[in-house]
Amino acid sequence: MPHEDRIRLPALRSRITTAEAAAEWIRDGMVVGMSGFTRAGDAKAVPLALAARARREPMKITLMTGASLGGDVDRQLTEAGAISRRMPFQVDTVLRQAINRGEVMFIDHHLSETVEMLRTRQIPPIDIAIIEAVAITETGALVPSTSIGNSASFAILADKVIVEINTSQSTALEGLHDIFIPKHRPQREPMPLVAPHDRIGTSAIEIPPEKILGIVITDKADSTSTVLPADAETAAIAAHLVAFFEREVAQGRLTERLLPLQAGIGTVANAVMSGLGAGPFEHLTMYSEVLQDSTFDLFDAGKLDFASGSSITLSPAKARQVFGDLARYKDRLVLRPQEVSNHPEIIRRLGIIALNTALEADIYGNVNSTHVLGTHMMNGIGGSGDFARNAYLSIFATKSVAKQGAVSSIVPMVSHVDHAPQDVDILVTEVGLADLRGLAPRERAAAIIANCAAEPYRAMLQDYYTRAVATCGGHTPHRLEEAFSWHVRYRDTGTMRVD
Repeated sequence: MPHEDRIRLPALRSRITTAEAAAEWIRDGMVVGMSGFTRAGDAKAVPLALAARARREPMKITLMTGASLGGDVDRQLTEAGAISRRMPFQVDTVLRQAINRGEVMFIDHHLSETVEMLRTRQIPPIDIAIIEAVAITETGALVPSTSIGNSASFAILADKVIVEINTSQSTALEGLHDIFIPKHRPQREPMPLVAPHDRIGTSAIEIPPEKILGIVITDKADSTSTVLPADAETAAIAAHLVAFFEREVAQGRLTERLLPLQAGIGTVANAVMSGLGAGPFEHLTMYSEVLQDSTFDLFDAGKLDFASGSSITLSPAKARQVFGDLARYKDRLVLRPQEVSNHPEIIRRLGIIALNTALEADIYGNVNSTHVLGTHMMNGIGGSGDFARNAYLSIFATKSVAKQGAVSSIVPMVSHVDHAPQDVDILVTEVGLADLRGLAPRERAAAIIANCAAEPYRAMLQDYYTRAVATCGGHTPHRLEEAFSWHVRYRDTGTMRVD
């Protein structure tokens, strides 16, 4: 029999079909849930077959995922005109353009909330879920691959499920996952997770086998990470954070084990986490969303004891190393549903040190992580809000300037607020670090301008703030007629600088 090692419930082997045939089950107007979290463990064959079908037969779906998809799926579905609504996170340039033209309605959720809203039918239910797995067990349970994301609840809550068995993903991944599904409110009990290494669920997604419409065999590898190597600026940011953590240890607020670490996706956060390997810290743990190259750099440096996440997304070289020798890491890893990895209760209980990336921050500590010039969506808030609001330490990092110095990442007032000052403890750039804990707005402004802004913008910010205090006053002084003048100047002239 075909694929006996991958499809262990014999009754399901007759449901093997092609991606093209499976795509025919998806009809115009359906809500479709797809596995995948930050380019890992995502459905690959059926979505592309659906895009090809939509080019021939116009149709539109609402598409829900865990986070971003790989393999140009978002692009191809967008170009085929197949997406009417999309949630909760994306990174594709073509889709982003369609969102900003108003052609695709994008709902930007905190990553911990999508399934909660589905569970209570605050948003439309899923008609069909397309889930990547490495195997189906003897009971019909799905063994996920390199991510869980929202896959478990999508499969449980959907009317029907299409399974992609990916033979390029090793069956050695089985046992890596810890799938815990919260009860419905108000009967919900606390999640019994008190340490990153705790396992509180099952190793596979339990669903009735009769829900499985069909099984598609694929061998498409995950898309690899697009993070860039560390540079002088990200190395400087890492050095500032290492020095900060050393001071916290010296003052008795942390030990050399620190507390469980979380890092958002992207070059800056990944490079900063890797930089911790050069510090004096030992026996670190991680409770995060995406386990990136930096996670395994810290393992290899002997600094990290255990890492909990929702997906593993790596560069090509690191993927070859890690998945070629998974046994070396497996007993120190766990992957969870994103409603567990990002659950506010757990984040606060464990005392997470959260590191996320800002597009821009203002002199009072407001952070914009999603919108360019206040209007154009980049990717989405992702999990940064889940962690920032509930972390023991909420850190936001950014380079001080962008666009070859034409844009300052520190501005008088951010053009869009994702994270209020109450959720931002530390702001760090390559220039320096501002510790905002216990500071009033006027004190925050002094710390951020002095420590985080680069010239000539530091002098420009000081001038703005001085005049705001003198002419407007208030608890949080602003000159409303000038607050967004930097953004307007960049829009009109291509630079925030004043000659």
